[in-house]
Amino acid sequence: MKFEEPLIFERSQPGRRGFSLHADDWDVPRLDPADIWDDALVRSEKAELPEVSEPEVVRHYTRMSQWNYSIDTGFYPLGSCTMKYNPKINEGVARLPGFAGLHPYMPDTWCQGALELLYNLQGILTEVSGLPHCSLQPAAGAQGELAGLMCIRAFHESRGDTARKKIIVPESAHGTNPASAAFNGFDVIEVKCAEDGRLLPEAVAEVMDETVAGLMITNPSTMGLFETHIGDICQIVHEGGGKVYMDGANMNAILGKTRPGDFGVDVMHYNVHKTFSTPHGGGGPGAGPICVSDDLEPFLPVPRVAKNDDPDAAENERFYLSWEHPQSVGKLKAYWGNFLVYVRGYTYLSEYGHKLEEVTERAVLNANYLRVKLNDVLDVGFEGTCMHEVVFNDNTLQERGVETLDVAKRLIDYGFHPPTVYFPLNIHGALMVEPTETESRATLDAFATTVRTILDEAAENPELLKHAPHNAFRTRLDETRAARQPVLTYKQLVAAREQNDSEAGA
Repeated sequence: MKFEEPLIFERSQPGRRGFSLHADDWDVPRLDPADIWDDALVRSEKAELPEVSEPEVVRHYTRMSQWNYSIDTGFYPLGSCTMKYNPKINEGVARLPGFAGLHPYMPDTWCQGALELLYNLQGILTEVSGLPHCSLQPAAGAQGELAGLMCIRAFHESRGDTARKKIIVPESAHGTNPASAAFNGFDVIEVKCAEDGRLLPEAVAEVMDETVAGLMITNPSTMGLFETHIGDICQIVHEGGGKVYMDGANMNAILGKTRPGDFGVDVMHYNVHKTFSTPHGGGGPGAGPICVSDDLEPFLPVPRVAKNDDPDAAENERFYLSWEHPQSVGKLKAYWGNFLVYVRGYTYLSEYGHKLEEVTERAVLNANYLRVKLNDVLDVGFEGTCMHEVVFNDNTLQERGVETLDVAKRLIDYGFHPPTVYFPLNIHGALMVEPTETESRATLDAFATTVRTILDEAAENPELLKHAPHNAFRTRLDETRAARQPVLTYKQLVAAREQNDSEAGA
């Protein structure tokens, strides 16, 4: 049975309440709003709030949660997003009153446990990255990119090297890299990759000069490939006076195997919510701390979490927020953003930190298992072993008269969340799958079998895919119309439906 929107959302009935008060509770002094606020702030009409009972409110939100897809209910193979299962111990620790009940205005002396956790997390992140200094200020991966580029710019300006206005960005970089560079005031120089999908040293050398501030690179790349020339590339940039920024979105592929600082990276960010497990579907929450080399350390954002090594220091003064860094690029945001993301990340690392290599090995194994399992029916974008994710193109799909989007939508009918589609842009009709380390072989087999079934359906009846999904609560949307004429509020929805009914009647 399919429900119509008004049946779902319009539950308000005059006189319904979600609470009941005894008559004596109403015997309180009534204040005139004009005595409290300026006349301009006082409503002239009653707020149009729904009148519903408590059970209706609970059922409404519970029902909507059941329509959602989540990592706790199924395989979430979004490429380049690392949607791994989130251990419930992380959630339990993040809900401890000492962490969950903190207020940002509390003094350092009252927050010693939280500050110690952040200080220890900094140490772990620097060890994993191979870069000696860390700032936990950035609230997300994109802000980590911003902070890292701010440090690079400040480094050059501190040396009077103000001519460096360009950032090299390979076409294989993560999608936000060009935007972060442009937002920082840099001109973006895009560099093409070789036929095998990797960046060549000579391509970097060709554009490297005294106007280039640095290179932004994602390693492994968005194509799921490790940049085998990374050491030579970093050397070319350094010899030209630039710095190397690495997007850490795909760190899940190299944890414990290699450290970016060891192959020449000067600054990188982590997506703590991806690599170290926090539920982040739907856009948040996240955290994007950066780790930097010695020569970029003076420019890190403030405040920084520091430790007082004075043996005579009081117990409630061991850890503190340090502001005395005159060359810092400044403060990026209020307070500590999504602090509990760091609690979850620290819990994850406390449990798995001694075996991060196994996390990477399983993630890479799972991606290659799917590559081999499907390679006879789907062509990969680039041949050979991949890293944490495998990217297929649409060659065999076109032969069956369907597109990547059709396969993605049909997967919904079989209970799978679709992979990332049409990205990266340099692989035509890309279908990018990242299974992560948390999925079992049985799950991967089921996914591969379903993809094969869908391709068989496409060969026999492509129209079946073109109108998928058939079993979902919402069938396929008109995405072009949704982008050009978005309906963002309930009132817009009602107005649109009334207009449609009117046009249909005419």
